[in-house]
Amino acid sequence: MQDRHLPLRIGCVKFLNARPLIHGWRGEVVLDNPSTLCRKLAAGELDVALVSSFEYLRNPIYRIIDGIAIASDGPVHSVVVAHREELSRVDEIQLDPASETSVNLLRYLLAERGLNPRLVARSTTSAQLLIGDKAIRFRQTHPEFEYWDLGEEWKRIVDLPFVYALWLVRPEVADLKIADELRALRDENLRKIDNVISGQSEFDPEFCRRYFSDNLRFTFGEREKAGLQKFAQACADLDLISKRPLEFDLV
Repeated sequence: MQDRHLPLRIGCVKFLNARPLIHGWRGEVVLDNPSTLCRKLAAGELDVALVSSFEYLRNPIYRIIDGIAIASDGPVHSVVVAHREELSRVDEIQLDPASETSVNLLRYLLAERGLNPRLVARSTTSAQLLIGDKAIRFRQTHPEFEYWDLGEEWKRIVDLPFVYALWLVRPEVADLKIADELRALRDENLRKIDNVISGQSEFDPEFCRRYFSDNLRFTFGEREKAGLQKFAQACADLDLISKRPLEFDLV
């Protein structure tokens, strides 16, 4: 049981896409890439974390903070395969190890297209999976590449939103007012999105407005839940997780 007298240990992905969910939080936050946060949450080093949705599919011991996600319902812009040749001619794709969700989404979408390139940690070819801020930076500086947007492809095939990240709470956490606090913070930040944008200096403000409004969704509603159920089924079909009914333990 988490000590009620100690502040919750909170982790959040360090990408631009998470800013509307954590900007202005008054407490300490561990910022890291999704795969590292997943390890820390699983090891009990964090109590609550915004992490890859695949972590819940793989290890559904957590409670999900209802209503909040990082999702897309079409092109996401920041989860892409950068490539020079036609996808059908790509032999290898270099993976980004930061997010297992994006890697497994790629596996599913390749299978749907009947493609079977090698997925490798390092490659001498130019095709690579890029996520988050790295994808945004690469797109801004490499207009000579083609970009396969995985959110757009998922939408084309499934016609549901794709959920990239969720707030997960470890089962021993007793004080669950954090859920209402994080929902309220998200709502406040979306109402005052210019404050969120001005709090970062790397990306152009106009780009950020388009990214937050056109590419991202920050809700976990019925359609997002249906999309996550579909992703769970796809992962089970690919033997990435065990086949079992997926239930959401929501707070």
